[in-house]
Amino acid sequence: MPYKIYLKKNEEKRIAGGHSWVYANEVAKIEGKDKNGSLAEVYANDGRFIGKGYINHLSKILVRIFIRGDEVDDKAFYLKRLEEADRARKKLIFDDCYRMVFAEADDLPALIVDRYGDYLVMQCLSFGIDERKELIAECLKELFSPKGIYMRGDVQVRKKEGLPLESKVLFGEVPDEIVIRENGILLSVDVKNGQKTGYFLDQKENRFAARRYCAEGSVLDCFCNSGGFSLNAATCAKEVTAVDISEFALENVKKNAELNGFKNIHTLCGDAFELLRKFRAEKAEFDCVILDPPAFCKSAAEVKDAARGYRDINLTAMKLVKRGGFLITCSCSHYMTLPLFEKTLADAARASGRRVKCVEVRVQAPDHPALLTAEETNYLKAFFLQIF
Repeated sequence: MPYKIYLKKNEEKRIAGGHSWVYANEVAKIEGKDKNGSLAEVYANDGRFIGKGYINHLSKILVRIFIRGDEVDDKAFYLKRLEEADRARKKLIFDDCYRMVFAEADDLPALIVDRYGDYLVMQCLSFGIDERKELIAECLKELFSPKGIYMRGDVQVRKKEGLPLESKVLFGEVPDEIVIRENGILLSVDVKNGQKTGYFLDQKENRFAARRYCAEGSVLDCFCNSGGFSLNAATCAKEVTAVDISEFALENVKKNAELNGFKNIHTLCGDAFELLRKFRAEKAEFDCVILDPPAFCKSAAEVKDAARGYRDINLTAMKLVKRGGFLITCSCSHYMTLPLFEKTLADAARASGRRVKCVEVRVQAPDHPALLTAEETNYLKAFFLQIF
């Protein structure tokens, strides 16, 4: 008998409003019996039907709702949802490299699908979705005829779902590196070992927007990873210094610079916090400083420490910018909300003794759409600041 989940009184409001997650502590009672990862029906306390989703007793998120009507999760269902998600990107004129499926935003919670040219890379971040990865891969193959489909399963959230950390080819052959074109730039993406699914596609349009702030100047790109911002800056900057703590990432920067014939990028390996302080001690200055660090907080409990970290690094960066130059600074943690990040930057500006203007605020690229009723999907903030 399928599971029937009854919520505590008033706990249905957030979920009925469009949020997908049902937390275990919001549940009043569970009826029925089925296996972990099966489709469970969710009801309000008064018996009103809310939706259906995969259940996982090992996770704090007991159910992730993705069906609000009488649909069933068969192959036809997945074909329809996947085709709809891709069609939405095609309307936005995404073609060579983009996020095809963005989990909750596409009514497919815990499923990520990225396109890199002729190849697709999946992440299955819940038990229920992982159980159906072969079916999903079959649907992707039928709809889009890729040369290969690769599953990246090396993210820690899988452990919370009771899943192993494993990555593997699900279909065809997938090379270690795939060359894509982003904003007219060639990029070699390592889908098997690179960050996330190989590359941070969510900053695509922000990287292009950065060009106007780097023109004819000296640029310092911290936490550069494989060089997305550095390469875009190199199209118009005089010189670019790409900083990362990973030699692996910097080798990728060099490779990508060579692919495009850029001679104005040089790399520097080290901790960005320490190197920024070193530059400050040396009284170095740059026309543009870019900060795109990994998330400083991955839970609400870490927000206070994260705010202090963001303040310190932005304070130092502001002091390195030439008068009239720019600081492009980002946060990719949804716990660091836009208002809180803005306040943190304002605190840094006051402490810096510099006059700071905000000239542009941007979010993640539109192939990573955010649900207004699920704040977790609106995670990326990028402030473009002019420093005087």
